[in-house]
Amino acid sequence: MVVKCECSVNVQCNSYIVRRTKSRTRDTESSELWKSLSKLHCLIQKRAEEDSSTDSKGEDGKWAWLGMLGAELWFGFYWLLTQAFRWNLVFRQPFRNRLTQRYEKKLPGVDIFVCTADPDIEPPMMVINTVLSVMSYDYPTEKLNVYLSDDAGSQITFYALLEASNFAKYWIPFSKRFKVEPRSPAAYFKSIDSSGYSSDSDQVKELTTIKKLYHEMKRHIEDATKFGEVPKEVRLKHKGFSQWDSYSSRRDHGTILEILVHKRDPENSKDVDGFLLPTLVYLAREKRPQYFHNFKAGAMNSLLRVSSNISNGKIVLNVDCDMYSNHSQSVRDALCFFMDEEKGHKIAYVQFPQIFENVTKNDLYGSSLLAISEVEFPGADGCGGPLYIGSGCFHKRESLCGLKFSDQYRNDWNTSEDYQFKEASLKELEEESKALASCTYEENTLWGKEMGLRYGCPVEDVITGLAIQCQGWKSVYYNPPRKAFLGLAPTTLPQTLVQHKRWSEGDLQILLSKYSPAWYGFGRISLAQQMGYSVYCLWAPNCFATLYYSIIPSLYLLKGIPLFPKMSSPWFIPFAYIIVGEGTYSLLEFFFCGGTFQGWWNDQRIWLYKRTSSYLFACIDTILKHFGFSDSTFIITTKVTEEEASKRHEKEIMEFGTSSPMLTLLATFALLNLFCFLSVLKDAALREGGFEICETMALQFLLCGFLVIINLPIYQGLFLRKDNGRLPGSVAIKSILLALCVFISFSLYLDWEGGICGYRTK
Repeated sequence: MVVKCECSVNVQCNSYIVRRTKSRTRDTESSELWKSLSKLHCLIQKRAEEDSSTDSKGEDGKWAWLGMLGAELWFGFYWLLTQAFRWNLVFRQPFRNRLTQRYEKKLPGVDIFVCTADPDIEPPMMVINTVLSVMSYDYPTEKLNVYLSDDAGSQITFYALLEASNFAKYWIPFSKRFKVEPRSPAAYFKSIDSSGYSSDSDQVKELTTIKKLYHEMKRHIEDATKFGEVPKEVRLKHKGFSQWDSYSSRRDHGTILEILVHKRDPENSKDVDGFLLPTLVYLAREKRPQYFHNFKAGAMNSLLRVSSNISNGKIVLNVDCDMYSNHSQSVRDALCFFMDEEKGHKIAYVQFPQIFENVTKNDLYGSSLLAISEVEFPGADGCGGPLYIGSGCFHKRESLCGLKFSDQYRNDWNTSEDYQFKEASLKELEEESKALASCTYEENTLWGKEMGLRYGCPVEDVITGLAIQCQGWKSVYYNPPRKAFLGLAPTTLPQTLVQHKRWSEGDLQILLSKYSPAWYGFGRISLAQQMGYSVYCLWAPNCFATLYYSIIPSLYLLKGIPLFPKMSSPWFIPFAYIIVGEGTYSLLEFFFCGGTFQGWWNDQRIWLYKRTSSYLFACIDTILKHFGFSDSTFIITTKVTEEEASKRHEKEIMEFGTSSPMLTLLATFALLNLFCFLSVLKDAALREGGFEICETMALQFLLCGFLVIINLPIYQGLFLRKDNGRLPGSVAIKSILLALCVFISFSLYLDWEGGICGYRTK
């Protein structure tokens, strides 16, 4: 019994133990299964969260992508337009010796127009150096006539010209006898001070006398400028000053015209060697408050009419008052094209490049416009002719006065003289000519519409050149080894931006006017010319795409929202190709034009600054004018630079100096990109796996970094510099506050938008 019982008990116990073991095994298997399911669930949930995050980021960046697409399409379209002037570059070479052999006795008369408008920013000494340089051309003086248009009607400028007419009696024979270059006295004296004096003892002796006369003239003019009045004995001695007796202001006065040198005046028409001097005329056209004077275009048209009554040269050269002649053979160079037997009759004007003597080695402000002068204008010449750019241009008087070209037209160089002087005395000639410069002369005429320079736009030169070409004429671009004219470029960033604002605003107004190359030039000029003109007319609208690229990618970089393909994506290749290819091409083109690497980098910076400030304000002003909220203005670029600013310019230190909305805007954009860049670097350094940004958003990161590096001069001007050329404190405060507001507002907006999207997902 006991044994059985024990066995029975043992069996039961064993049976219990077996069942318990099996139950534990099932529990263990169930636990492992649940763990596996839990892990799988976590992975699925994590993947879902990542997909949700990606979808959310894609949703956040959808509109930004569309904007990027629009900007890229615009850049592509604009790039296509720029290729029009790169298809067929033409480089010309005149042969002056052949001109001399064939036409020396038939050379036409040349009327030279020098325009000035404000003696405060265009000093009289600078103006008369330009006048003296063109009076000294290596050309028959009896066929050379120089006119100075003074839109300020300044007695000081008239006095300076009177002094220059006396000095010319010594300077012109000296410059021709010793073949000096350049023939601007100031530029010549500066050149010999740096390069050394001639070994010719006769030249050195005469040079001493000439320099003494020049410095005496300079002292007289600068004293008059300093005290703001002409010496009383001079006023009493010369009758011309009596014309200021009825002078009210520079915007309210009658026509002031004085023929200072003329061959009909035997007492005042010859130099010290007994040779005739070029004709020299001072003109201040009539101005009245109730009449719109049409700025430089109005002054040029007055000169055209007055000169037709006094000298009537067949060729007209116009130069700005700061663009002195750097080569005494330039007139003959231009005539080689006009007097060409095969194609000369088709040519309306010969345009020389605008070159600036005060540009630094690396062209801090991109003033040389190398791509335009060395590539685009030769390309324009290959398409039918370059634009007329307002200075350094020789015109055929007939084409400038509205004559349409026809196949039957031929030049007539056989006349012994280009003009027939009237029998009237010089006084009567002056009185007759004054009427041609009155405010009311152009009423109910074609002047400014189909004759002379066209009105209605701040860049009257461009629409005038376009109108001439649309009348069937061709033009020529000639860029000689020795530059024909040298001028003064802006020496501060604000001056540069204002100048480009005026140019781009005027070009945009052309696009929106009846002179738009899109429709006015259709069927009248070649397609390539239409495209080339459109490149300049669309300068201002470029601001929108550039601003978008300069701001949006950096802001979206803050929240890790990619707007470009990843480096591992095949779509990364087209972007990389365009960036590397376009950058390399522009650099090589800049080297081809004679630039340096630092010059190219400076050019890229100014390119960005122009597009994000000058062009933007040009668009805004054009829109306001279109709706009648603003009037047209003409801002003259100052030619006066302070000594300290000039020294900084020579050292290639960017000059800010003044407070302006454009500088505030540039500083704000620069700081905004800096904040974004530093914020991303901080997150990448502190967050695990933060440097994955180099894979996912490489292009955005590089773009933001590029914008930070290129804006280094602005950061220096804001925080590091102590000189007077730094950015003013008011600009620093405003730009920092504006940049912080945009930075914080965009961050909060993305957080709020992300929260809304997350709530909707849940």
